[in-house]
Amino acid sequence: MNDSYRLAGVMGWPVAHSVSPWLHRYWLERHGVAGDYVKLAVPPPRLGPALRALANLGFAGCNLTIPHKELALAFIDEVDPDAQTIGAVNTIVVRPNGKLRGMNSDAFGFIANLRAEAPDWRAVSGPAAVLGAGGAARAVVSALLAEGVAQLRLVNRHRERAVALRSAFDGNIAVVPWEERMAALEGAGLLVNATSLGMAGGPVLDLPLDRLPREAVVSDIVYTPLETPLLVAARRRGNRVVDGLGMLMHQGRLGFAAWFGIEPEVTPALRARMAALLTRP
Repeated sequence: MNDSYRLAGVMGWPVAHSVSPWLHRYWLERHGVAGDYVKLAVPPPRLGPALRALANLGFAGCNLTIPHKELALAFIDEVDPDAQTIGAVNTIVVRPNGKLRGMNSDAFGFIANLRAEAPDWRAVSGPAAVLGAGGAARAVVSALLAEGVAQLRLVNRHRERAVALRSAFDGNIAVVPWEERMAALEGAGLLVNATSLGMAGGPVLDLPLDRLPREAVVSDIVYTPLETPLLVAARRRGNRVVDGLGMLMHQGRLGFAAWFGIEPEVTPALRARMAALLTRP
């Protein structure tokens, strides 16, 4: 390694499933950047020491995934306003003096993906129903309110977390009990699964779509599998669907730019490559 070699990674627990290294290594090769992007398996009790070690290990920064996005706020020196509002950090940048800057690119990634895959969707299309109240859900809520969604229906298995999320934002947010989740679909213009339900190897998402308008867009931030059971069911009934791969790729643009000095693009060729990797046997 030398001064021109840049190193970044993704920190989580677990993290073996992450495909972010494929994404960033593609951009590194495409732009001729000397560096690498690696997986960092860090359990929650070791998050603070791991983040503080980034500078000494020569890292330009890292992404954070489950369960570190909210926990990391306690260990960061500077937090961007957007990340402070969302209450979660998914991108860390190591300053030249070793201090850590926390960003959140999930909101950017979610909206960029929604615009690319469902260009006809508009904030005035109707209420948005969002499942979840964790770090990713907070980013989705922030993004949708910024887009001008008039009403947001927030559904979570643990009501107290949903209430806490609602109190962090200005906007028309209604907390809907998990037991009444089907009612949240009535007249909705957008449904977003911002939980891990439906992820390969995990619990399923039990959500009949009978009460969801067929004109509504259905988005799932899960990308393993690429076509989740929710998206399969929505597509079969004629809803426009948006998978989680695009959010992953678009949110990665901001981190890559901060670490490697180049803002990359999400192209059809990149999406096809990533989709092929996700769906291979």
